[in-house]
Amino acid sequence: MSSSTPFSESWIAGPQSTQFYTRTYKPANTPRASVVFIHGFAEHVGRYAHFHPLLCEHDIAVFALDQRGFGKTALDTDGQRSKDSAYGKTSWAEQMADIAWAVEHARKTFSGVPTFLMGHSMGGGEVLGFATQGDKYKHSETVSSLAGIIATSPMILQTKPAPKLLRWVGGKASNVLPHKLIPADVVPGDLSHDATFNDAYMKDPLVKLFGSLRGLNDMLSNGEALLTTYYANWPKSLPLLLVHGTEDKVTSSKASQAFYDKIVAVDKRIKLFEGGYHELQNEPDGVKEQLAADVVAFIEAHLDTSTPIDQRSKM
Repeated sequence: MSSSTPFSESWIAGPQSTQFYTRTYKPANTPRASVVFIHGFAEHVGRYAHFHPLLCEHDIAVFALDQRGFGKTALDTDGQRSKDSAYGKTSWAEQMADIAWAVEHARKTFSGVPTFLMGHSMGGGEVLGFATQGDKYKHSETVSSLAGIIATSPMILQTKPAPKLLRWVGGKASNVLPHKLIPADVVPGDLSHDATFNDAYMKDPLVKLFGSLRGLNDMLSNGEALLTTYYANWPKSLPLLLVHGTEDKVTSSKASQAFYDKIVAVDKRIKLFEGGYHELQNEPDGVKEQLAADVVAFIEAHLDTSTPIDQRSKM
């Protein structure tokens, strides 16, 4: 980490011996907490180089990785990525294992401080799923170690859902050709009100507007399951901050509100940014700064985690 670069880069072996491209933001002072960050569909952690430092300024460390099938983890041309890595090659089960690994890595790297799990869009759906699928994927102890979950613009439901017949066909095809890539078009103007960020997204060489049949089917079907079944498994004592823009044209803010209303949690908070689009971290006029402030406030309110979560529920 140089004085001009607020993060350090590393390639770290994770589940299935996959090499993950990672960035770690370490505060100048001793960290008070750490955040494991899970990015969204078709993007990478490099798109948050302006946002993660806003957390670091408050002595909150950030560990972020390019997810399996995306970013440099899938596309690196410097010979670092795993031989078996390919763009879009991922699944829900693999993502759950990858998140568990990332959380444990952060806990070891920043031992003695609370660990929070944060995700955006597809990553937001994943972190909500991670909290509710501990028993199924055998990572309940890792869920219990978390001080809180933060989900921004989570992929629970699409704002404009794909036709059911197309979804059904895609689901069947994903069993036969799981890694086949299909187009996943994005309207740049739907991302944020900042044309500069939107244009940069479309020109980003690490952004490929494709997804695999399995990856897309898993993302959409598990997002829907958050509302139909998964919500019932939310750990009662696990704090949640859910953030969404009311004019999000990609993921549904109404679905976020419905999930929030359904879960039984002692400590849950929802923040709806009126008129906000999908990428609140890129919105102008002070929105991204307010988002960072809201995340910091949530973390600061949950720094006392000396009591394990499974015991807090009995207090």
